[in-house]
Amino acid sequence: MRPEDIQQVGEELAIKWDDGTESFVRLETLRRCCPCAGCKGEGDIMGNVYRNPNKTLSPQAFQLRRIASVGGYAIQPIWGDGHASGLYSFEYLRRVAEAEGKGSNEVME
Repeated sequence: MRPEDIQQVGEELAIKWDDGTESFVRLETLRRCCPCAGCKGEGDIMGNVYRNPNKTLSPQAFQLRRIASVGGYAIQPIWGDGHASGLYSFEYLRRVAEAEGKGSNEVME
């Protein structure tokens, strides 16, 4: 599954998938689901995950500047606060979109 088209519509990202499905993901949700180690935490060899539980995001953190394509497998959002280290594989992006559609935050955990 791959996105055929991705556009920002207001405070949402609209995604048209190659299977005909359309998804809408709030930019805040997309940012809060950032998969980078700085946002999600990093695991050690014992399986412990270390993250900054007190990380506060500014309003600029939810403003999307642009989206870069990464190979044929991911997108890289560049956010208003300069954050750009999260690579969202198409598979992960689809999971975020499906969770958003169900009103679930299971991807964020």
